[in-house]
Amino acid sequence: MVAQHALVATAHGTRDPDGPVVLEHLLDEVRRHLPDVPVRIAYVDVIEPMLDEVLAELPGTPVVVPMFLASGYHVRVDVPEAVAATGHVAVVTPALGPDDAVVAAVADRLREAARGELPDAVVLAAAGSSDNDALAEVEVAATKLAAVLRRDVVAGYITTAAPTVAEAVASLRSAGFQRVGVASYLLAPGLFLRRLDDVGADVVAPPIGVHPAVVDLIVTRYREAAAGR
Repeated sequence: MVAQHALVATAHGTRDPDGPVVLEHLLDEVRRHLPDVPVRIAYVDVIEPMLDEVLAELPGTPVVVPMFLASGYHVRVDVPEAVAATGHVAVVTPALGPDDAVVAAVADRLREAARGELPDAVVLAAAGSSDNDALAEVEVAATKLAAVLRRDVVAGYITTAAPTVAEAVASLRSAGFQRVGVASYLLAPGLFLRRLDDVGADVVAPPIGVHPAVVDLIVTRYREAAAGR
């Protein structure tokens, strides 16, 4: 693959130092699959390097892969505005979620946290958004996760939207489910993950982190965009 199609993985950004470390480990795996492709990280908020700065440094036509699990404001507005601000030509792929690969990774993390004993029902804990389309995508992910786990799954939100994760956990308990788990619909550690510490669940899964299914999804997004598909 020629160098003009650099891959720019774009995330929200977090002040939690573990977040960027996990994303870099994830991208190291992507680099193993794309050894001839320059792979960069960029952010749309909180920390640097910002997306417009990274794009300004790259020649040719970079491929921007939004590392978001729903297509909310950052994907629909921040990313295109950053591309436009540079006057740079770039190809922007769809966000990662709610692709089946992401849902499979979320399910694996919950299974690992539950140590083989899946909870009776599950809350899919997502960041939340004021964008109805983004919330609809989270609901799609919840439906897919229910099919994978063969459990009742409801969406709960860490901020902005309702129900909150704690409210969703309480609702499932009220419905008669004895053991309730939380599946983290988050890519990397950060403030949102810490807010899941006290939501009343019996098990809380870690974020997706470095997972082969997500690595393959990023690589596929890149290859399809670089090939003009």
